[in-house]
Amino acid sequence: MTLTHKPFVFARHAQSTFNANYLIGGFTDSPLSEKGVQQAQQAAPILSVIEWSAVITSTLQRTQQTASYAVPNQVIHPYEQLKERNWGDLEGCPIEQQLAYEITPPNGESWHNFEARVISTLNTILSEHDWPLIIAHSGVYRVLNNVINGTPYCPRIGNVTPISFVPSQGENGWTITPFKGKIL
Repeated sequence: MTLTHKPFVFARHAQSTFNANYLIGGFTDSPLSEKGVQQAQQAAPILSVIEWSAVITSTLQRTQQTASYAVPNQVIHPYEQLKERNWGDLEGCPIEQQLAYEITPPNGESWHNFEARVISTLNTILSEHDWPLIIAHSGVYRVLNNVINGTPYCPRIGNVTPISFVPSQGENGWTITPFKGKIL
């Protein structure tokens, strides 16, 4: 699987109520916690100064709420296929019960299917927009890491920590850096 070579900025949603309680969220539609609302508001000085070609989220409220606070003057475009991985019977369980990514959770979504739907959707988005802001989930970030670096195992991306993905000629074909509030 390959990712369309066009630049974008990715940010994980702000803290949800499930995150705050160390629970597996996945498909569960948990809203932002009070801290999450503050995190999203604190991201506004960096994210809202850009007129993005599009602000993309999943259909889960934690991503849409993050976008509404972080980029309040832009239209949000939710995509069902950018939802977090479906952890099946593990939804709502303590985070310590999360399985390795290669293992399909009972009644859940396989890593292969999750990665395929995310990359297909990202490629559609990138074919339609220049420099979109994509606010989604840590699992989506792990898919990006897997496609670009060959492994889903990487440090968990911080809440509302925007990252620039810019095509390059380097070894993995991408320059990935913290987003500082301006488009290159």
